[in-house]
Amino acid sequence: MFSENFSILNVGLPLIVEGVPSDRVVNVQWEPPAFGDVEVARLTSMLDDDITRAANKEAITKIHSVRPQLTAVVPAKEAIPALREKQLLHAGPPIGFEHMCGPMQGALIGAVLFEEWATNEEEARLLLEDGNIKLAPCHHHGAVGPMAGILSPSMPVFVTSDDGRQAYASLNEGLGKVLRFGAFDNEVLDRLRWMRDTLGPALNSAIHETGPIDTTALFGQALTMGDEGHNRNIAATSLFTRKLAPFLTTVKGGKETLEFLADNDHFALNLSMAAAKLCLDAARGTKNSTLVIAMARNGVEFGLQMAGTGNKWFTAKVGPADGLFFPGYSIEDANPDLGDSAITETLGIGGFAMAASPAITKFVGGNPSDALKISVEMGRITISQHPAFQLPPLNFAGSPSGIDVLKVSETNILPVINTGIAHKQAGIGQIGAGIVRAPKEVFLSAIREIARIRNLT
Repeated sequence: MFSENFSILNVGLPLIVEGVPSDRVVNVQWEPPAFGDVEVARLTSMLDDDITRAANKEAITKIHSVRPQLTAVVPAKEAIPALREKQLLHAGPPIGFEHMCGPMQGALIGAVLFEEWATNEEEARLLLEDGNIKLAPCHHHGAVGPMAGILSPSMPVFVTSDDGRQAYASLNEGLGKVLRFGAFDNEVLDRLRWMRDTLGPALNSAIHETGPIDTTALFGQALTMGDEGHNRNIAATSLFTRKLAPFLTTVKGGKETLEFLADNDHFALNLSMAAAKLCLDAARGTKNSTLVIAMARNGVEFGLQMAGTGNKWFTAKVGPADGLFFPGYSIEDANPDLGDSAITETLGIGGFAMAASPAITKFVGGNPSDALKISVEMGRITISQHPAFQLPPLNFAGSPSGIDVLKVSETNILPVINTGIAHKQAGIGQIGAGIVRAPKEVFLSAIREIARIRNLT
C-alpha cells in the first residue's frame, strides 16, 4: 500500500503504530480537551472569544500594576477588623471544625490557648466544637497563611499596601515543631509569645526607620539568586535581613530578631504570600474574566477562586503531595495538602518559577531539568509573563503569570504547586516536601459557572 518513502503522523495510542519503524513515525500526544468532559469542552470553545480576552487583559493588567510595599508588622487585630471579635482565621476554603484535618484542628487549639481563651486542650476543643469561637478563611479577610494558616488577634502580621489597599500574612515560625503543622505544646506557645512581644515590635520599629520595603523588587532579585518564592526563600530572607539589619541593631529585641532570621531560611515566604494576595485581589470582580485569583487548601478540600466570579469558591477533594519524605515517613503518614501558600503559584512564582531555582529539586524531588520543563509547561496555561519576575535559565523571560481556566481546559495541563508535606497527626510537623497538581474538577466547575453567568448554558 505504501511506497518506501512514507511517514506517519499518529494522533492517538502509540500501540497503533508499534510495528512501524520508529524513524517513520511522529507520535502526537493528544487527548480530548476538558479532561474528556464534552459539555465543558463545548463551553470552553464558546468562552474563548473577544469578550473573555478583553476581560483577561484587564485583569492581568490590574495584577501586574500592583507594587506591594511592606509598611508595618502589627498585631492582627489592629489590621483585620474581624479579629477584634472572638474569631480565628484558617487556610483554604470554608470548613467547619468537625470536618478539619488533624493539623488544622491542632493549630486552632494552640491559637485558643495562645489567646488565653482556654486553659487546656479539652477546654479549647470544646469551645471550637460548640461554635463559641468563630472560624473563617484567611482569604475572606484579605489575609493568607501557610499550612494550617491560623491567624489569631494577638499574632503579628505583615502589612502590605498599595494604592489604599492592604493584604496580610502571619510571620513564619521556622521549621520543626510549630503551630502551622498543628503543634501546641509549651515550646510552641512560648515561641508565639516571643514573636508577639519581641519579634513583631522589633520588625515594625525597623520598618518604620527604613520606610516601606518594595516586595516586588525584593522577590524579583531573589529569583535571580536561586529562589523560587515558595519552598526556597534563602535569598529573599537574606535580602530582607540585610535591609533591616542596621536598624535592628538599635531597637529593643533587635539582636534576638537577627538571630531568629539567621536561623529561618523560610521567613520571607509569608511576605511573598501577602504581596501575592494584594496583587491578585486587584483583579477580583473583573467581569467575564477567567483568570484564577486564588488557589488554597484546607487539608480536606482544594479551593479555587476566579476573577469573574467574585468570592465564590470552586472546591474538590485534595490529596497529599508526591515528593521526598524525611527518614522514617512515607505517603501513608502524609496529610492531604493544605495551606494558602499556593497564592505564590497563582501569581506566577513558586512552582511556576522553578526554572530559577534548580536547587529546589533536591527538596521536592526530581532534577534541575524537571524544574525547567515545569516552568515552560506552566507557560501554556497562563496568558502573560510577569515583567518583574525574570527567570535567568529562560533567558530572563518573565515567570508564567495569569492562570486561565480556559487554557487549563484546552491543554489538560493542571497548575503545579510545590509544597511542604505535613503529618496527618497534629503536632508531628513537616515530614517532607513535594509537588502537587490542582484537581481538574475545580477548573471544570469554574468554567460552567462563568458560562452560566454569560448565559451560554
